[in-house]
Amino acid sequence: MESPHRTRWQVIPTDAGRLPSGSPDLDQLLNGGLEPGTITQFFGEPASGKSSACILAAVTCLFSGRSVVFIDTEGFSIERFRQIAGEHAADLAEHLYIYEPTDFDQQGVMIAGMDTLVRTRNVGLIIVDSATALYRMNLEKGWDAMQKLTRQIILLLGLAKRYRIPVVVTNQVYMDVVKNVYSGLGGTALEHISKSIIRFSREQGAVRRATLMKHRSLPAGDFFDFVITETGIRNTSEPGQEQESSPGPR
Repeated sequence: MESPHRTRWQVIPTDAGRLPSGSPDLDQLLNGGLEPGTITQFFGEPASGKSSACILAAVTCLFSGRSVVFIDTEGFSIERFRQIAGEHAADLAEHLYIYEPTDFDQQGVMIAGMDTLVRTRNVGLIIVDSATALYRMNLEKGWDAMQKLTRQIILLLGLAKRYRIPVVVTNQVYMDVVKNVYSGLGGTALEHISKSIIRFSREQGAVRRATLMKHRSLPAGDFFDFVITETGIRNTSEPGQEQESSPGPR
């Protein structure tokens, strides 16, 4: 008999070869899942669920039999990976390639040197969490820092198109004092290159919200509310069957 975790992690194919994110509600926002050959951006304030969504997508891809490249600029949470992957964490980790750059230039070098790994290790998903954390530390360099970020995102897009795989990047936010709203870092270049954009926000109490901000075939504005759990995220409209998690400020 299969274990409860194995049954829970049966990967359901999505439309048009899209990669399931691990959340049916997130897949619905994205018109069937993560689209190969494109960049999907998750942006939002700290502790809004972006990193949990990334690890959930990574685990889902690993369960499908493909490898994952995970660039984590804020320190990859092994414990959170174990929570979401469950009893299969050790086996899945053999096909998880983690990069942890310590500065913005090193992040660029890692992205530029990734082609061989993606080509030879059956990689099905690339995640960069966060693409702009180290960039934010270089904002005083102005246009030069923006050009470097744009080049990195273009390289990621090239990998996505060349190998027909999805790329997910997370983005930090700043307060736009003119519009009085949180906006993603990286300017219009990052916004333009990302074909799908989901905003993650903190609502009342433990509730988080995922809102579609951009999609090339769907109107913006659809959303769902969720809570972060030990095994990922759960729509608040579903009955709670597990304890809510305290995965930290991500």
